Amino acid sequence: MIIIAYILIAFAWLFIIFGLIAIFSLKNLYARILSAATIDTVGTLLLLIGLMFASEGFEVVLRLILLIVFLMITGPISSHVNIRSAYLIGIPWKTKDGDPHA
Repeated sequence: MIIIAYILIAFAWLFIIFGLIAIFSLKNLYARILSAATIDTVGTLLLLIGLMFASEGFEVVLRLILLIVFLMITGPISSHVNIRSAYLIGIPWKTKDGDPHA
């Protein structure tokens, strides 16, 4: 079981590293926020599942499951709040050349 934990934790770190590189390559603020939320959710989820495989006691697994539930509830809410506040202060969702994906 510890091998599965190491593999999941390594995938989590690889996902986070490649996601950070992708964030810096994006020019649109909204695309950056969306990719950061995805990286945060998936990377943390993989990391916590890997820690569940590495843990010994039932109490630790239960705490990690509660942490996963908390993450799944608050992650989308926080990214929505960030995007809505950027929209309300007037940050355009398109770049100057009109391409929203640039």
